[in-house]
Parts: sequence; structure tokens; C-alpha cells
Amino acid sequence: MIGKKTLQELINELKEEPSIDHWVEIPALEAVTAPFPEQLHPKLVNALKHRGIKELYTHQKSAFEAVQRNENVTAVTPTASGKTLCYNLPVIDRYFKNKSARALYLFPTKALAQDQKTELNELIDEMESDLKSYTYDGDTPANIRQVVRKAGHIVITNPDMLHSAVLPHHTKWISLFENLETVVIDELHTYRGVFGSHVANVIRRLKRICAYYGSDPTFICTSATIDNPAELAEGLIGEKVELINNNGAPRGKKHVAFYNPPIVHEQLNIRKSATKVVNELAARFLEEKIQTIVFARSRVRVEIILSHLQQLIKDEYTKRSIRGYRGGYLPNQRRDIEKSLRSGETIGVVSTNALELGVDIGQLQVCIMTGYPGSIASSWQQAGRAGRRQDESLVIMVAGSTPLDQYVFSHPEYFFEGSPESARINKDNLIILIDHVKCAAYELPFQKNENFDDLKAEEVEELLDYLTESRVLHQRNDRWYWMNDAFPAHNISLRSASQENVVIIDRTVSSAHRVIGEMDTFSALTLLHDEAIYLHEGIQHQVEYLDWEEKKAYVQQVSVDYFTDANLAVKLTVLAVDKEKNVKEARVQYGDVMVTAMATIFKKIKLDTFENIGSGPIHLPEQELHTNGMMLEFSEDVFEGLGDDETEQVLLGAAYVLQHVASVHVMCDKQDLHAVPEVKSVHAELPTVYLYDRYPGGVGLASKVYDQSEEVLEKALRYVQSCPCGEGCPSCTGLPGVETGTNVKNWTIKLLEYMTKGERE
Repeated sequence: MIGKKTLQELINELKEEPSIDHWVEIPALEAVTAPFPEQLHPKLVNALKHRGIKELYTHQKSAFEAVQRNENVTAVTPTASGKTLCYNLPVIDRYFKNKSARALYLFPTKALAQDQKTELNELIDEMESDLKSYTYDGDTPANIRQVVRKAGHIVITNPDMLHSAVLPHHTKWISLFENLETVVIDELHTYRGVFGSHVANVIRRLKRICAYYGSDPTFICTSATIDNPAELAEGLIGEKVELINNNGAPRGKKHVAFYNPPIVHEQLNIRKSATKVVNELAARFLEEKIQTIVFARSRVRVEIILSHLQQLIKDEYTKRSIRGYRGGYLPNQRRDIEKSLRSGETIGVVSTNALELGVDIGQLQVCIMTGYPGSIASSWQQAGRAGRRQDESLVIMVAGSTPLDQYVFSHPEYFFEGSPESARINKDNLIILIDHVKCAAYELPFQKNENFDDLKAEEVEELLDYLTESRVLHQRNDRWYWMNDAFPAHNISLRSASQENVVIIDRTVSSAHRVIGEMDTFSALTLLHDEAIYLHEGIQHQVEYLDWEEKKAYVQQVSVDYFTDANLAVKLTVLAVDKEKNVKEARVQYGDVMVTAMATIFKKIKLDTFENIGSGPIHLPEQELHTNGMMLEFSEDVFEGLGDDETEQVLLGAAYVLQHVASVHVMCDKQDLHAVPEVKSVHAELPTVYLYDRYPGGVGLASKVYDQSEEVLEKALRYVQSCPCGEGCPSCTGLPGVETGTNVKNWTIKLLEYMTKGERE
């Protein structure tokens, strides 16, 4: 018998469980509304009333009024608070007052763009208006593209398309650029790090082309809660913005539970696998037909949880009842999953952070997170996916054994009371900037004394002279011209260090090979090597052959009881030291580093017990990354009495805890900041721990850790000291000291004490 327990009954049962570390009830909130502004066009008012909207939320009205004053705005309110009307109202109102007015909508993903187009068209249909809105992305057919360019009052696209398909061909978009009054940037908080730094330069190029055609658009940004929304928006668009944060949307009652899996090995302080706990918890809700979303940190983890869940409740449901959702699925597949979630046909979805953003996927009641998502902003975005219709909802975060998860669980006040992260961009990162100056020169020749938006003319000229010397540009009189046939945007990716993706081809049916997904080259090193098990919608495929030159992975469906996990060997070379400071037994430095990464071996890990059942070599070329990093160099005397192997174990422990604590401190994903130890560095022939930005040219993370290194080291020391284990464990040093024969924990504490308690020289 299924469907016999209510959500409330399951919540009461869960509260009694000993593994619940922390439980917070967030009370419901009533809506705060305001009457329609007098300036709002009557047709728009009638359409809203027809849709049951009698008044606006306070933030919607404030945003409309600010745009009426031609101010750039950033609206910051929680998930499902009606941010869409913050930009749709002023844009449609401007159209009614000037039929030639155009608007450009930028969304970070195609899924979000499609979703917003549907909502916008429903409003337009209600008004029986001839306003035309179109999406323009990689899936737009060639015959429709010309219609969009000529007739689209509202063009909905993503930064990648703006960068590679719109700006380089601006002469085909004259009617858009001559009449562009509004640019909407949704999900502002996603424009951080390398992606945000690229997009800020795309905006510089957009504004340059607008100025050429005589338009000066207003920018409307919307964002989830972050610590510095106005600063980020101003960095992104290069202009002042008005912050709108008077949220008037209602909120249903929300329960947030911290679930710390039980310890299964006292001596090593090892806990039950978070993945197993998530499977069991999700199955409890799905068996009662309670719509549930499960978030996992990686594509592989999504597919592992999905296959387990489909197995656990296979008698109750069809395959379409529980589905996966992640990057790498093809567009039609993702649309189908979103639709089946809204209709209620799919009651369970396992997703990476791809569903964190505001795609409307209907009424989910429960959200389960596999581990701390890596940032407070991300956590609340994911939590906001449950209870979107003002109903009671439950959010469960299940801790892994990592220091990051255990740190958050042992400091719940950091999560519930701490401010959300700051989003950082570095749009003057030289590698990124040079790329976009090339693109801008292709679009329009540069003139002498011309600024590049907020970049001064003398700095622009230095870059133009460098590109002229490199024979990329040609200078004639006071102008710089692009001198190549190919256009540069084609080879510049906004999202990753690698310029192209690996296409995944399923050849299970020999007569009908089909493309089932794609993956960036850096991830492909460890996930698509020969013999890797690649999971797609819960179905296992084995990689028969990875053609690295052609960027194609050929896979075949298999049925095996294991998945694969690959090791990445990383080597660092210090290119230049920009800053350094000494402590008693160590030196802290910051500068340029070259990272060389190579996939070496892969392990086969059993699906149900997670034990290692085999391994094999990987034969793929090295990948290089030029970035910024911080170096902690120790005197060899510190490790007196230890051999090289033991020294390596201790440095690994210190690197592990530092990477996690530093990620929390600078508020970034731990994938953005990597730590690597070396027993004898090439640079100084000393025991060293490196912390580096995992982005070409760096985006300022390692720099911030260097500037605040004393505080970061102090936090790391306190964290390791407070861990209940004896000799090191997966929650502090990452290594069980009992297995290595070295008390990694004590040695890590000793190292950190040298760094924090030494006399400054």
C-alpha cells in the first residue's frame, strides 16, 4: 500500500532520528503588496488582473518605478518570488509607449530561456498584442533566425550566443541595436569567477556596439541572495545600479534539517556513505508519492543515486517516474524532463546544480542535498526548489565526511546566520581581456583614444599595440583593424579553460549510432577515458574508445555492478613570485604558476559496497593551466624524523584541510581552489603546499587566501584540533592515520602551529 503517510507524519518521524544534528523551522510569511503604478499601461494592468494578479509585490513595483526613471536596477529576492515581473513589466510597458522599442534578455542556460519565453508569451497572448518574442540559441532553426533578427521585439538568448553569434554579426541585427532600450540579465549570481569575467567583457562589447548604433540601454539584473549584488552588477555592466531588495513575496513554512550519517568506524571516525543515506531518505518520500528533488555534487553521483533509486522502488513506478537531470543531456531530453516534472508524471528527480536556477519544475515538497553544495547562496537556491507554491516543505542536507561538510555541520550558525557569499569577477584578467579586445576589434575597428567601456584608452592602446606586434591586428593611421579571415569569438569559450567539448556517441545499435551527450575536455580526462563507465539517465555505458584528437568518445550500453573513478596527477611549476612573507619556520608566497594535470589510473568501485575491485592505466595527454597560486614552503627541519613517504602523508593532510577551510573562507566552490603538496618542490627544493585558482590567469581566490593567510591557517588549526578522531580521518586530514602508520592529525596540527604561532621575521 503506497501513499499512506503525509509529509507532516514523515517530518515528525524524521525529527526523532538520532542522526539529526540540527533542525530549524522557518515560519511562513505573508505577502506585502502595493497597488499598480499609475504609469503602468492599462492593457498590461488588465492582462495581470485577468491572470489573478490584483496587486504587485513591493519589489516588483520598486523595480518598475526605478526603470521608469531610467535607472539600472538589481532586484535581489529569494527563489519563486516573482522576479520575472521585475523585468517583463517595464519592458512590455516601454513597447506600448514606443512600438519600435527592443529588449535583449540574457539567461545563463537555454533551459531557463525556454521557460521564461513560455511565461512571457502567456502574458503577451493575454493582451492580444503584436509584440514578438523569440529565443535565439543553438537550437534555433536557420529559417527562423532571420525572422528573429528583423522582427524580434524581445530577443531571449544566453551570453554564449551573444558573444559568438550576435555581436560578431551586428550588421544583421541593426534594427535590434538601433532601438535597444532594455537589457535584462537574469540569475546575476551565476556570473562569477571565470564565466562572470568573460560575460563582463561581452557586456563591454555590447555597449560599444550600442553606442555605434546610437542606443543607450537600461540594465535590469535579477539575482538570488548574495552578499554583494550591487557591486557584482556594477562590475558586470560598468555602471551604477539601484539595489531593490524589499521582497514582498509570501513564503510557505519550511523545515531545514541537518542529517549527519552515523559513524560506522569509531577509530577512523568514518561515517556511513552520504550517498547511501540519501538513497534511503529519498526512497521513503517517493514511496509515499511525495514529489522530491535530490541534488548531487557531480554528474557521476547523479547517475549513481538515480540507478539506486530506480532499483529501490522499481516495483512501484516506471522509468519516467524518477529521472536524472544534468549538463551533458541533450536539449530535447532536458525539455522532456522539465515537462514531466510540471505535469506530475515524474515524482522524483536527481540533479546536479543545473536545476538550481529558476526553471519552473512545478510543486516539489522535499529537497535532499547530497553534501553541502559549496556555498550558502547555492544551498538556499537548492532549498528554494521545494515549496515553490507557498506550501509547507522540507529540506534535508546530508553531510559527507569531508572537512567542508563537517565544518558546516559543527557550525550551523555559519549556515543559518552567516551572510551569503560575495561573487567575484576579474574582468581585467589579461588572458580574458585580450580575447575580448580581439573580438571587439573584429566587430568594429578601434580608434585612437577610444575607451573600452570602463577601461581607459591608454590601457586599451597597450593591448592593441601588443596585438599589432603579434600580427593579430593591423594599424593604419589612428585605427586598428582585425587582419584574419576567421572571426575570433568562434575559438573563445566563456565557460571553461578548454575550447571544445568531447561528443559522446552511443554505438550500441551498430546501424544507428547516436550522439547522447557532451563533456568539457578537462572532465573527459577522468570520466571518458577508455574503459570508463559513463552513466546516462541511469543507463550504464562503457567507453570503448576515446578519440582525443577528434574529441569523440564511443560508448556502448553495458550492465555491470561497478562504476569507475580516475586519479589525476598534478605537477606545479612556479613561474614568478609577486609577493612573499615569512613566518618562523615557513615562507608564504604568491605568484604565477603552471599546472600540468594528467589522468594516470582508474579504479573500479562496486556500486553497493563502494569497495575497490580493480584498476587500469589511462593513456591521455597532459593538460596545462597557467594561473595564480599561493605557496607554503616549510623548512626541512620541521619534518625531522620523518621519511619522504611520511612527509608526503603529512603534507597531503595539511593540503586537504587547507583547501576545504580556504574555500569556506573565500566563499567559493572547493573545485575552484585546488591544493597540491610536494615533498621537494622544483622551485625551492623544500616541502611545499600549493593553493591555486583552477582558472586560466586566476580570478583572485588564491590572492585573497594569501592576503588573509594568518586567519585561514588559524581556522584550519582550530578545525583539526576540534575533530574527535585520534590520528586523522576523512573529516579533517582526509587520511586515516591508523592506515598510514603516521599520526597525520598530530603532525598537521604541528605544521599549522608553526605557521600560526611563529614569530614574524
